[in-house]
Parts: sequence; structure tokens; C-alpha cells
Amino acid sequence: MEYVNLGRTGLRVSRICLGTMTYGAKSWRDWVLEESEARPFFERAIDAGINFFDTADVYSKGRSEEITGRALRDIGARNRVVIATKVFFPMSDDPNDRGLSRKHIIDAVDASLGRLGTEYIDLYQIHRFDPHTPIEETLEALDSVVRAGKVRYLGASSMAAWQFAKMLMTADANGWSRFVSMQNHYNLVYREEEREMLPLCREEGIGVIPWSPLARGFLAGNRKRGDEAPTPRAKTDQFAHDMYYTDADFDVVDRVVEIAAKRGVPPAQIALAWILSRPGITAPIVGASKINHLEDAIAATEIRLDEEEIRALEEPYRPHGVLGH
Repeated sequence: MEYVNLGRTGLRVSRICLGTMTYGAKSWRDWVLEESEARPFFERAIDAGINFFDTADVYSKGRSEEITGRALRDIGARNRVVIATKVFFPMSDDPNDRGLSRKHIIDAVDASLGRLGTEYIDLYQIHRFDPHTPIEETLEALDSVVRAGKVRYLGASSMAAWQFAKMLMTADANGWSRFVSMQNHYNLVYREEEREMLPLCREEGIGVIPWSPLARGFLAGNRKRGDEAPTPRAKTDQFAHDMYYTDADFDVVDRVVEIAAKRGVPPAQIALAWILSRPGITAPIVGASKINHLEDAIAATEIRLDEEEIRALEEPYRPHGVLGH
């Protein structure tokens, strides 16, 4: 496994990050794996050298954090891994149990620490931009949890580039802890981040850890025009249907499948190899509900696409509206 610095920090992370939204409680989403089903994925990830794990408080309403923390402790890997979690989305009906207010951040970080069973969070990320809270309040609260030793690094997730630039500038102006990473929506069928966010991150030395690098399985090549969804998740994933599935998107998938066939590898490996080849990308966040999903991600780190293959993969792309913010 290759390791790279997360942005301009000295923190070294694997080129693949295992996303743990898939592990939690079926009562939250019926495609989620329960704890006993999830454990082999953590064991295989550690065995392969993956040291980067991403979760969020909202995943299975905290159950994902519990499973992630317990698995990594039981394996004896806590001091060797980077645990990332996130805050923003509602955790209850309480109007203050959401967003990026100082109250919610302070309460949420303590709750996440408890569920993870750890004394510190390596990377604490804001899950979205909060238009209802002054950014100064959010940034000062985040700085305070870093100074308290509860958090070691700060990250952000999907938002407009101007919003992220404003937050970086405000943190710098006040001497507050700076975001070191951006977790954004980026894959072969959604490349709008190339316009502003990715150049901003390269300029500012921000590590990029894209979510949904396989477009929620769409780039795995098992979905055909007009066919019903082939997996339990796809059948109920209206979010994915709202973002992908245009004719142009299927044209991209056709190219992925074509190149994969020529190389004799699964399409998922080609789609992941492409995103790993892009400038400034640190580690795509990969979800895995079957062990072969994880094996494909590990194998993709060894694939080097040539310029002709990259041009072929990118050529069918057509612009999208903003998706995933």
C-alpha cells in the first residue's frame, strides 16, 4: 500500500480510505451490514495496509461510529490508523442537535468520541456548509476542540468553492486551526469539481478525499440502460438516480467497461485508477458491502492508466448541474 501526506500536513494516509457508511444498522438502511458482517472488512483493510477510515455521526445514527471504533480497537490498530468522522446532519428532532453551531459541535464531538471509544479523533470534518450559522462561530468552535486535544486535524465536505475559500481565509485571519482536507463529490460521471474546488485545493495545499468515487456503484458497470437496479442498494437509492443515469453517464460507463475488458480487470478498478491518477487527489473514500469491492479498490492502486486511456474515459463526459452539496 502506498502512503501520502494529507494535504500539507505530516499525516500519512493510505491511497484508499475505507468508508464505513455501509456498516451500521439495517433499521437505518436495509442495505447496511450489521456488526458481525462488517468485521471482516476492517480486518482485510488493515491486512492490506489501509490505515484511513471514514465515518460520520449520522451514519446509522451513530451505530457506524460504534462499529468502526470497536473493530479497530479489537484488531489492536487504534494507534496505527487515522479515524475520520463528521458533524452536521440532524441526529434527533432537537433543533440544536444539528448544524454547525458552537453548541452542536461541542456536544457532537463528545458524543462521537464516546461512540468511537477513543480519546481523540484524527480528522474531524464538517459534513456540509451551514448557511444558518456564522462561519466565525463554527471555526472558533472547531479550533477549540483541536486546542482541547479532542481533535487533531480538521476537514470539510461538499460546498461551493467560494464558501470554502471564505472559511480558509477567516481561519487564517484569526489564527484558528485550518481545514487540511476536502471530502467532495467527484468521479468519472461527476467532474464539476474540476472547475473551481480542485484548483482551489491544489493552490491551498488541501488534501482531497472524494466521496462516491464509483458513483454509488454506477461505475461498476453492472447497470444498463433501461434495466432495473441490480442490487438492493440501487433499488432504493433515489439519491443516485437523481444524480446519475443520463445517456451521457452511461456513455462514460461504456468506456470504463471497454477499457476494463482490454485490461482483463473489473470496471471498478479502472474507475478508481482514473480518480487516483488525477492531480491533487489524496485518497478516494471507498464503500464496500462485498469483499471483492474492497479487493478491487486495493488492486486499483497498482493500475497506471496511459494518456490514451485517460482521454478515452474522459471524452464522453457532459456537464452536470451541482450535485451533492
